[in-house]
Amino acid sequence: MTIVKLGYVAMSMHLQNASPSKTMTYKQFEQIADREAAIRKLERISVTNLNNCLRLLKHNELNEIEFFRFSSKLIPLANHEALPGWNYIKPLAEPLKEIADYLKAHPMRVDFHPDHFVLLNTTKTDVLKMSVKTLAMHRRLLIGMGVDTEHRCVLHVGGAYADKEKALEMFIENWALIPLPIQRMIMLENDDKSFTMNDTLYLCEKLGIPHVFDYHHHLANPGLENWEEHWKRTAATWENSPLPVKMHISSPRSEKDFRAHADYIDTRMFMDFLNAIKGSVPEIHCMIEAKQKDASLFRLAEELEGEAGVERLGKVKFLLK
Repeated sequence: MTIVKLGYVAMSMHLQNASPSKTMTYKQFEQIADREAAIRKLERISVTNLNNCLRLLKHNELNEIEFFRFSSKLIPLANHEALPGWNYIKPLAEPLKEIADYLKAHPMRVDFHPDHFVLLNTTKTDVLKMSVKTLAMHRRLLIGMGVDTEHRCVLHVGGAYADKEKALEMFIENWALIPLPIQRMIMLENDDKSFTMNDTLYLCEKLGIPHVFDYHHHLANPGLENWEEHWKRTAATWENSPLPVKMHISSPRSEKDFRAHADYIDTRMFMDFLNAIKGSVPEIHCMIEAKQKDASLFRLAEELEGEAGVERLGKVKFLLK
């Protein structure tokens, strides 16, 4: 038997005016003549984003959702090269503590998926430095929220750079340059174009990184492998993690636009995955990557209740028999 918990990404379709990703471009920042006033505006936007995060966590608690991905756009221009001395964490101490207090009282699994420009297999030193700097920002936010930082940031392997084997080895080479606290944050996900499940597992097994299996990505970019034959390898990468196995579920928008995410999850497609892995792990957390966010989660939960061999344990928690 396997316990299944559902989660969703960053924003709610049910809460009004609760975006955690309000932003300001650098062009807008430059247009404010008083630089200190411009920085204060950035800080006000960041506080608003964190306050909306807290609202989302309360929404999750009300709906028994124990798995949630924070937006990586909480602090606009946090690492912009024109703002090297900005201590963005200091003015956010109070809203971060409010989140920390809430998570302590209402535990749930939270994490991040930093943007695509975070590349650990890059051949460019400046890109690697900025990637580490961005990951350090995520770590500071997690610490401010009182969250154990281990295995809280999902990344793709990176660019293939016209030579996938060389790109994999570049990841390994660069990994030695990554500070250990940052290394411990990382999970790796197979992607829909370049790095297959097997490619990603090569790195995860070699470097001791948990593998986040993205089922939709695998269907779009399967390589030569049958994923069921490799699932035990994926599960094994989580054996030393304090967290249960995590996977991503989304559905293709259409056959023609297969890689794009649909508004909702195809329940039959999800059940194909669940039936293949049930009993292989005691618990699995499934992150829904659908355009309709929590609305997709609620619909999927209702549809799962009618499936054979699935027992509903809560609003969005199930037992696979």
